[in-house]
Amino acid sequence: MQFLWPHNLVWMLLPLLPLAYLWLLRRRGKVAVRLSSLHIARAAVRPGWRRHLPPALVGLALALLLLALARPVAPITLPWARSTILLAVDISRSMRVEDVKPSRMVAAQEAAKAFLAEVPARIEVGLITFAGTAQVAQQATADRAALVQAIDAVQMQFGTALGNAIVLCLAELFPEHGIDLAEMTFGTRRAARSLDAPPPGRAPRAPFTPVRAGSFDAAAIILLSDGRRTTGVDTLLAAQMAAERGVRIHVVGLGTPDGHAAMGDEMAMFLQLDEPTLRKVAEITGGEYHHAATAEALRGVYQTLGSQQQLRRRETELTALLAAAAALALVAGAGLSLLWFGRVA
Repeated sequence: MQFLWPHNLVWMLLPLLPLAYLWLLRRRGKVAVRLSSLHIARAAVRPGWRRHLPPALVGLALALLLLALARPVAPITLPWARSTILLAVDISRSMRVEDVKPSRMVAAQEAAKAFLAEVPARIEVGLITFAGTAQVAQQATADRAALVQAIDAVQMQFGTALGNAIVLCLAELFPEHGIDLAEMTFGTRRAARSLDAPPPGRAPRAPFTPVRAGSFDAAAIILLSDGRRTTGVDTLLAAQMAAERGVRIHVVGLGTPDGHAAMGDEMAMFLQLDEPTLRKVAEITGGEYHHAATAEALRGVYQTLGSQQQLRRRETELTALLAAAAALALVAGAGLSLLWFGRVA
């Protein structure tokens, strides 16, 4: 357990509460003869556990309030209904081609930001960027400003690891599956046909049962790319991994098949829009392919998105919980005192 306001931590005063109670008991015995009501006098010295329970509840309430003052935080496993969309944005050098005005890269950024302006606040959105490697630029969050900042901060790089981006999205959505992108890319399994098979000498991952493609409605991937893979995990094998987990990949193809010609680049082939591959990714996973970077084309993604009830261990502030428990203890102590003794102890 940690505390947001440790300077308010006055729990060291808690041992004084029982001492104060014992002092009050002794003092009550000395002044009992001065009480005007015989009934109150008898109640004050009445033996048995009922005599001590109401003060104990009041003491418990004070102890909880003292602890709440420090704003404790602890990891707690709670049920959580989650809806997630991951934006996977291509930041490879081929995205500088200007067959989509002002460029493929700017068009992708504008499409992503337009989508964020439309998507409901209840849906968390994350940003994955990829070129020769893939990385999490922003974990799934409801903070739209942080996402826009991450989108504006992207820098183009060499290479296009389209399959890596898909696998990294799956690793974010299903951490319990233990997907190891580094091992899949550089390890002993990089030539394997089954990307979910464990590497030699390692224990198998937590088993999962493949489901119908497109059946997992609590999350979706939106892929914005020109689609020409140059390195990394095979794109269609990665798409098959997504299909087996029921995750739809909606693809926005950026560019035109012959738009690269205006660049006069010796590597012209790698600047072409690989529309057949992008269409196949959407087809395998049950998603949709759009050759338009518009918010309208993406709106259907979140309109059909459901939520998944999960158990998630999160750092949770306990102040409100402790205050509520203190209030209940205080009410219970006062109520029992009134019920048993006709007064608040």
